[in-house]
Order: sequence, then C-alpha cells, then structure tokens
Amino acid sequence: MPKCRRDKKISLTQTKKKGLEFKQNLLVEIRKCIESYARVFIFSSHHIKTNKLKEMRLEWGHSRFFLGKNKVMALALGRTPEEEMYDNLHKVSQKLIGQRGLLFTNSTKKEVLDYFDNKKYPVYPHAGDLASETVELKQGLLEQFSYSLEPHFRKLGLPTRLQRGIPELLQDYTVCIKEKPLTPAQASILKLLGKEMSYFSLKMEWCWYRLDGKFENVLTGHHLNSKKEKEEASEGDDDVESEEDDNESVEDNK
Repeated sequence: MPKCRRDKKISLTQTKKKGLEFKQNLLVEIRKCIESYARVFIFSSHHIKTNKLKEMRLEWGHSRFFLGKNKVMALALGRTPEEEMYDNLHKVSQKLIGQRGLLFTNSTKKEVLDYFDNKKYPVYPHAGDLASETVELKQGLLEQFSYSLEPHFRKLGLPTRLQRGIPELLQDYTVCIKEKPLTPAQASILKLLGKEMSYFSLKMEWCWYRLDGKFENVLTGHHLNSKKEKEEASEGDDDVESEEDDNESVEDNK
C-alpha cells in the first residue's frame, strides 16, 4: 500500500552542514593566528561543555581557541616540513588526534598553565570514567523521583516498583564502587541522583613557539601528577598522525 503524503515526517532538528566555505575560512583564520600570536598550545578536552568553554573564551578574549576537525586544522598548520609556514609547525599538526584543539596566545607558558591547571568545572560522569566514590541506595521509597521514572529505573537495572505512586527500591543497591569504571547504566543513574563525579577541563599538552620554532611537551616539565601521566607524556612525543573521527566543530568567531 502506498504511503500517504500527509504522513510524511519532517524533522525540526535538521541543520545545514558546514561545507567547503566553512573549512576554507577556518584555514584562513588559523593561518592569520600563526602570524599574530607568539605561542600555540595543543590541549586535550575532557567532558567538554559549550557554556563552560564559552566562559573560558570570554576570560581569554586576548587569545583564540580552535576546537574542530583535526584534519582541517592540520592542513592549515602544514602536515609536512614542506607545507609548514614556520619550523616545526608540522609537529603540531601531528599531535591533533582525537579530542584535541589549539590555543593561540601571547601569554607566557606559566600564565597559561597556571590558569588551565586550576580551571575545572564539575560535570556528570560518562561511561568509562572512574567513580570518585562508592554510591549505595538503601531499600525504601525514592520520594525525590516522579512515578514516571520507575520504568526507566528498571531498564537501568534498579529493582523497583510503584508504591502508592512513588518509586520504591525493593532492596539495597550499590550503584558504583570507588575507582571502578562506570557502565552506561551507572552513569545514567548517577546523573539522575545529581552526582557530579567528573570535570570539564582543558589540559595543555604541547607548546610551539613562533620566534624560534621550539616545540616542547609541557607535561614533562609541569605538574605531572601520576606515573600514568608521565608515561602518556613520554609516549605522546613518539605519536604519529593517525586517522581521526569527525568531531562537531566548535570554533570561536570574533
């Protein structure tokens, strides 16, 4: 039976894709910044929140942030010594893997590291994060929640039922254990409970200096908090450029 045209579904969330013009403008902006700023920092982003990133960009209005498609940013910087505008810029492009971005600034290395090392915003955890504490729920009524959430609780693995229109936990339940990785269901439960166990932050990892072409790993000389971080920093120096997943472009427009 043919479909009725009246039943055609129209999505109200469709957005226009950013095409060639956007990528070309991004290339131009990055190359302008290379000429205008003394330093380029490569940072990794964790649990990125657009509103919090906007606050950082306002506080650092004298600098420029780029967080978008790594391949496009790498092309602007130069992927090989033959393509780069300045010495060692191709090393910057090789580090643009995964959730990483660029900070162009005239601020000193100390000013940048002091600010971003201490700038963290609490956020809800994601699957794979380590639990910062053990969370346990006691048997009884969950009066803080609406009755409509009870089916959702059961889908997440909680032993619940409705009791006089209120979700009831049938037995004690351990949501998560400290230092153990979270499953998607555990992360969802913690969000419902309002437990902010993770942080949004930008970790500065490498720095390139325009005046002399110096390229260094800033983690090795600044606040390495654990053996794991030191290992990651040393491994990062030997990384080569790899294929990266497309990330949603976030680029500041002035």
